[in-house]
Amino acid sequence: MTQVGFRSPEQWEQMAKEQLDKGAFEYIQSGAGVEDTLQANINGFKKWHIVPRVLRNVANVDSSSTILGLKTSAPFALAPVGFQTIIHPEGELAVAKAAAAENVPYTVSTVSTYSMEEIAEVMGDAPRFFQLYWPNDEDIALSFVRRAEQSGYSAIFITVDTPMLGWREQDKSNKYFPLRKAQGLGNYLVDPVFQEKARITPDSDLEVVIKEVASRLFNPSLTWENIKWLRTKTDLPLVIKGIVHPDDAKLAVEYGMDGIVVSNHGGRQLDGSISSIDALPAIVETVQGRIEIVFDGGVRRGVDVIKALALGANSVLIGRLYAYGLTDGQDGVESVIAQLKEEVQTVLALTGETNVKSLQQVTLKSM
Repeated sequence: MTQVGFRSPEQWEQMAKEQLDKGAFEYIQSGAGVEDTLQANINGFKKWHIVPRVLRNVANVDSSSTILGLKTSAPFALAPVGFQTIIHPEGELAVAKAAAAENVPYTVSTVSTYSMEEIAEVMGDAPRFFQLYWPNDEDIALSFVRRAEQSGYSAIFITVDTPMLGWREQDKSNKYFPLRKAQGLGNYLVDPVFQEKARITPDSDLEVVIKEVASRLFNPSLTWENIKWLRTKTDLPLVIKGIVHPDDAKLAVEYGMDGIVVSNHGGRQLDGSISSIDALPAIVETVQGRIEIVFDGGVRRGVDVIKALALGANSVLIGRLYAYGLTDGQDGVESVIAQLKEEVQTVLALTGETNVKSLQQVTLKSM
């Protein structure tokens, strides 16, 4: 890896703003509505304050972890971020290589511009998950899952908070959606079931392909019964992404899920929704350790990772931060990951703990 040099999260964001066109940058950076939830995700961490212990011998600190049974070098994974070629030409391939080099799992989006097979090929045996935007055709959904199984993905993350796009004012103002620019088609273009149902061939007009994908991308009729059906079709761990209500967490346990992601989609769906960090404690109390809890939303620094773990999450997802790093390609993403790892290790030691498993014993005070 070529050292990019230290940048704060704010500097990574500013770099992306300077280098990307307005539509692409604001697609990544913005949230729904007036962005109250986006800001609440970030500001929510400020309510929680670590009460560190001292004189605890932190000469040897181990911040490695396991996520859904996979051993990882840090207690975080890369969140699914779609359409990554709007940031850098290598898009998901650059991120995949960086994640593999740093041994953190990469969650590949349904709307990646490169296919899940192409991404798996550059990752080798490195850990990876597949995120499913459940299309309005269960045959296509199952085809995606089967391909993920065959390509060495270790879990399916089912995003359930996007039955339709949120009210994204920045994108509406910019008249911007990457799919219209033929981004994010990788998994659909090569899917045999989609090809058959949409009557798509390699010679099909691109505008026709975009229209066919757009007509299938979202599924407002998705329910827990669909989740129950998929549970019978695959042995891969299933993780429900987009839980902020304790009753939904309880249902995830009852329907045999292996994990949930406490997430409000980075504030990009329902503005005015509860922040992820505020939702976490009640969900931890409800789940009682029966399934894994992954946390997502507003994580910018190592101290955010530590606070989420101390509040009961088993692991954390990083999203916009690595997307900003992707502006510098693979090197940028690797630098973001390496820097966050180092900060997590430092903060962990300064709490008075030597491994992430003991973090739930750390005292946090809400102010």
